[in-house]
Amino acid sequence: MATSTILLIIVILLLIGAVPAWPYSRNWGYGPSGILGVILVIFIILLLMGRI
Repeated sequence: MATSTILLIIVILLLIGAVPAWPYSRNWGYGPSGILGVILVIFIILLLMGRI
Protein backbone atom coordinates (compact mmCIF):
# COMPACT_ATOMS: atom_id res chain seq x y z
CA MET A 1 0.00 0.00 0.00
CA ALA A 2 2.78 2.44 0.84
CA THR A 3 4.64 1.71 -2.40
CA SER A 4 1.65 2.52 -4.57
CA THR A 5 1.02 5.73 -2.62
CA ILE A 6 4.61 6.83 -3.12
CA LEU A 7 4.44 5.98 -6.83
CA LEU A 8 1.22 7.94 -7.17
CA ILE A 9 2.78 11.00 -5.53
CA ILE A 10 5.84 10.73 -7.81
CA VAL A 11 3.66 10.47 -10.92
CA ILE A 12 1.63 13.53 -9.86
CA LEU A 13 4.81 15.54 -9.26
CA LEU A 14 6.19 14.49 -12.65
CA LEU A 15 2.91 15.46 -14.29
CA ILE A 16 3.07 18.92 -12.74
CA GLY A 17 6.73 19.25 -13.70
CA ALA A 18 6.08 18.23 -17.32
CA VAL A 19 3.69 21.12 -17.93
CA PRO A 20 5.65 23.80 -19.83
CA ALA A 21 4.09 26.70 -17.94
CA TRP A 22 7.29 28.24 -16.62
CA PRO A 23 9.62 30.27 -18.87
CA TYR A 24 12.71 28.16 -18.19
CA SER A 25 10.99 24.93 -19.28
CA ARG A 26 9.39 26.10 -22.52
CA ASN A 27 12.28 24.97 -24.72
CA TRP A 28 12.59 21.47 -23.23
CA GLY A 29 10.32 20.01 -25.90
CA TYR A 30 8.73 16.60 -25.42
CA GLY A 31 11.39 15.28 -23.04
CA PRO A 32 9.59 15.53 -19.69
CA SER A 33 6.22 14.40 -21.04
CA GLY A 34 7.85 11.50 -22.90
CA ILE A 35 9.56 10.29 -19.74
CA LEU A 36 6.28 10.67 -17.87
CA GLY A 37 4.52 8.62 -20.55
CA VAL A 38 7.05 5.81 -20.24
CA ILE A 39 6.68 5.80 -16.45
CA LEU A 40 2.88 5.70 -16.75
CA VAL A 41 3.03 2.78 -19.21
CA ILE A 42 5.34 0.84 -16.88
CA PHE A 43 3.06 1.66 -13.93
CA ILE A 44 -0.05 0.45 -15.79
CA ILE A 45 1.69 -2.77 -16.88
CA LEU A 46 2.77 -3.45 -13.29
CA LEU A 47 -0.81 -2.83 -12.09
CA LEU A 48 -2.22 -5.22 -14.67
CA MET A 49 0.33 -7.90 -13.78
CA GLY A 50 -0.54 -7.56 -10.09
CA ARG A 51 2.94 -6.54 -8.99
CA ILE A 52 1.69 -3.38 -7.27
